[in-house]
Amino acid sequence: MRILHISSAKAYGGSERHFADLTRELSRRGHEVFVALRPSCEWQDRLAFVSPERFLHISIRNSFGMFSARRIASFAEKNGIDIIHAHIARDYIAASVAARSAKTRLVLTRHVLQPMKSFHRFALRNVDAAIAVSSSVRDQLERVFPPGKVHVISNGVDLAATSEEERRVLGREFRDFHSIPMDCPVVSTLGELRVVKGQRDLVLAANEVIKRQPNCRFVVAGVDNTIDKSFRRELKRLARVLGMEANFIWLDWLSDTRPLLAASDIFVSPSHSESFGLAILDAMIAGCPVVATMTGGAIELIPDAKALVPIKDPLSLADTILWYLEHPDDRHELAHDLHAAATERFSLTRMVDSTENLYETLPKK
Repeated sequence: MRILHISSAKAYGGSERHFADLTRELSRRGHEVFVALRPSCEWQDRLAFVSPERFLHISIRNSFGMFSARRIASFAEKNGIDIIHAHIARDYIAASVAARSAKTRLVLTRHVLQPMKSFHRFALRNVDAAIAVSSSVRDQLERVFPPGKVHVISNGVDLAATSEEERRVLGREFRDFHSIPMDCPVVSTLGELRVVKGQRDLVLAANEVIKRQPNCRFVVAGVDNTIDKSFRRELKRLARVLGMEANFIWLDWLSDTRPLLAASDIFVSPSHSESFGLAILDAMIAGCPVVATMTGGAIELIPDAKALVPIKDPLSLADTILWYLEHPDDRHELAHDLHAAATERFSLTRMVDSTENLYETLPKK
């Protein structure tokens, strides 16, 4: 099968990781994968398995990128594309127009919870399948598309196991590199630095945690993609004003999260909105306890309600972090249960199987 995947995202994040994982695994299974990316894409190197002649560079500047639609259609016709699969809302209409012109099937994946526009109901009538990465996203999509066209395919991650001894070594190396004593608790979070990701709430919660756990270290990993990097500065300034500068470690994006998770006593997702939560899933797979806000994605991933806290409530977040730090048996039980849930429900193999099966059921054009 020849599949053209489209993403005009510039920076690398959870949706782009999904894109890279899916296209890589489809290629391994013998499908002919083509990709359309923006010329300034910062993560093209993660698609090195795609041969150069299968790349199309386009600039989709908004939802009505008609010039880009013509180029996509021409590329699809030239390469005999069977399915066009778009992953970013900005790309949906251009992909739809291209699919109509090239007379090929159209699949969309929705990675976020924000409602789609009302005009999408008419502009995207030729969509053959709309994939939701969680049930909460499905509810949004069914307001636009007929229920029969909406399919929930959860994100998946590689379940390659890291042994307990490897985790101990990775965790020790991480702590040594960042000068964190082995007896200091570590609370970590990972995600793009944005208000909606809730890092400010975590800094405020840390102020309460440190009153009872003064040696606790907080590791905040993530990139600030704003032009002036103002949110990172704001977070660091807040930690400094509250007298916690020595308790915080600030890291950029980590391509390998295993050392961080191995060193962490608790992983925190303080997000205000999360359609799925790949960072949460990574922590679960790594055997790391997770405390998260009650976003749609976290509720779907985490079966233990005790580990979930209200959104935008730093005091509740602090109380739950402290509970697990001060009750190691409960913390280890949480880690065990989360790991079991993740391995059973969210493998990369299952995600790709479901996507491949969906492709095969779509009617021919």
